Amino acid sequence: MTDIKNCTISVENENENVNVTGSGSGSGSKYKWYALYTSPRAEKRVKEKIDQSGIECYLPLHRSPRVWSDRIKIVDVPLFNSYIFVKCREREIFYLNKINGVVKTIFYNGKPAVIRQSEIDAIKMFIEEAAGKALCTGDEVEILTGMMKNISGKIVKIKKKYLVLHIKQLMATVCVNTESVAPLNRIK
Repeated sequence: MTDIKNCTISVENENENVNVTGSGSGSGSKYKWYALYTSPRAEKRVKEKIDQSGIECYLPLHRSPRVWSDRIKIVDVPLFNSYIFVKCREREIFYLNKINGVVKTIFYNGKPAVIRQSEIDAIKMFIEEAAGKALCTGDEVEILTGMMKNISGKIVKIKKKYLVLHIKQLMATVCVNTESVAPLNRIK
């Protein structure tokens, strides 16, 4: 594991040393967005390490229900598994590969792939819009736990902690805890 806070980068064709610390905050044209591929489920740890180095990074997260045998919990999970975005100079990107949890830099045509600012902004806007979308009457949901696990139904009524669902297969109406369901299109 490399501590990139104190790392100095030497460039072969130039007689200058570049300190990685704080490099992501610049707004010059030398700073571009790149994608790093991480080990599975290491995205949050990698982001933490990159944040400590002062390089600007972005890990798009969305809220998703996770089911365990004894409970359901809404957790923040990466929108793109094993990917994190960093804004830095191209010569600094190679030193980020030394961070524990980073597998490689994503390349295109033999160079680190550059992601446009407009694409990062579009991802941020999508996350904001999706986060504000709550369950509505008429939405299809799937029950995640209990005797009716994996059965879907349409929301008839929404209360504080419970939903009233109409289950077409059973021709029945049931009351379910809001944390025990997920929108049908979000189930993996």
